[in-house]
Amino acid sequence: MKIAFHGAARTVTGSKHLLTLKNGKKVLLDCGMFQGLGPDTDSFNREFGFDAAAVDVMILSHAHIDHSGLIPKLFKEGFRGKIFCTPATRELTGILLEDSAEIQEDDIKFSNKRRAAEGLPYLQPLYTIEDAKNCMAQFSEVEYGLWFDVTDGVKAMFTDAGHIIGSACVHLRIQEDGRQTALTFSGDVGRYRDVILKSPQDFPQADYIIMESTYGNSLHEQSTTTPDMLLEWIKKACLEKKGKLIMPAFSVGRTQEILYALNQLELENQLPPLDYFVDSPLSIEATEVIKKYPSYFNKTIQKILQTDKDPFMFNGLKYIKTVEQSKMLNFRNDPFVVISASGMADAGRVKHHISNNIENSRNTILLTGYCEPNSLGGRLMAGAKEVSIFGVKHEVNAEIGAIRSMSAHGDYEDLSQWLAHQEERLVRKLFLVHGEYNVQVDFKKRLLKKGFSDVEIPERHFEVGLS
Repeated sequence: MKIAFHGAARTVTGSKHLLTLKNGKKVLLDCGMFQGLGPDTDSFNREFGFDAAAVDVMILSHAHIDHSGLIPKLFKEGFRGKIFCTPATRELTGILLEDSAEIQEDDIKFSNKRRAAEGLPYLQPLYTIEDAKNCMAQFSEVEYGLWFDVTDGVKAMFTDAGHIIGSACVHLRIQEDGRQTALTFSGDVGRYRDVILKSPQDFPQADYIIMESTYGNSLHEQSTTTPDMLLEWIKKACLEKKGKLIMPAFSVGRTQEILYALNQLELENQLPPLDYFVDSPLSIEATEVIKKYPSYFNKTIQKILQTDKDPFMFNGLKYIKTVEQSKMLNFRNDPFVVISASGMADAGRVKHHISNNIENSRNTILLTGYCEPNSLGGRLMAGAKEVSIFGVKHEVNAEIGAIRSMSAHGDYEDLSQWLAHQEERLVRKLFLVHGEYNVQVDFKKRLLKKGFSDVEIPERHFEVGLS
């Protein structure tokens, strides 16, 4: 068999790895969208590097767009196989893909107005809302812990990855030439001290491991809790500077963690009496889906649910649904907090909020998770003094902050703990994906010291045989 790495190879987004068996069957692990890679982003997303119609079956680790976002394009180009995932992943993916299609259609309209004025040809979105809806018929739900048939000679099982609701690590048993090979794909590994979700589960011994490495050379802050850090930023931005606090946040996972932390502050009578807006229809839908799966929550949240029926709701919280309501926030001069997608600030309504508020020194933009270096969030985090948003240059006068401890990705201690139950000498090769190259090099050194004998960092479209 062979494995080819067509995304999240020496970069963090675009997860897609194609397994080709000796019998010709092709199994695709994830089909994610590249995000935040500057001018390369669109071209990377338009070319898979493989024939979509030749893929027999797909397995999806979780719903985040950098893992699921090109499924409608895969379907549009001829894929008609099953897509296996957990029930929560199917439900979340449905709303995320439609939102992605809507954002693309809106952004294309905006870009085409400018292109028409410049005499340039029109662009087309990667896929439409109709494409996003049509591909959902291919999804097949499987619960954690059950071995199921994928295709001839291949069985799979999901274990909880602890990253977002429904996220899974994928474990394959592949029969070829009378021999069984065990291959594990980590998806995105969560944290062992997550405030909402259960910890990642142990998994069977693997011969080959495809492993994410986003935070492979760093540790998350542990000295101060998320509610305490949020409170400090709210006090500084809204009470002292009398400005707006704008928080880019991923709709699935990060938004709910922020809401939970603000709810905790209210329960402790510490939450400042302000207006708190969630300006993202997707976040509203995602929060309702997440509430439907309380069995995925950890013991702490299970206990809180006995006295607080909604740990994501508090006084002052308002949900913004329409574009008109979102635009009206720009005319308010009083201090308030707005939480809006996307997390890297590269698309969605938060990009408009930043565009309208970044030049005012009273305002604060608080980044709450990982940002690709070339994304708007990444450039702001790196200290850019001027940024281009929607083709217009803006001076960065607003204060830029970051809470790095809120990442849903495990740090190198979490990743090491995820690997702890594996016999290093039995792992023939470990592939590092979903990480920046310099981080992966550091993590590789750490893994070699732990006893893994063969660690590889594949480039995009690199293919290798697995004996």
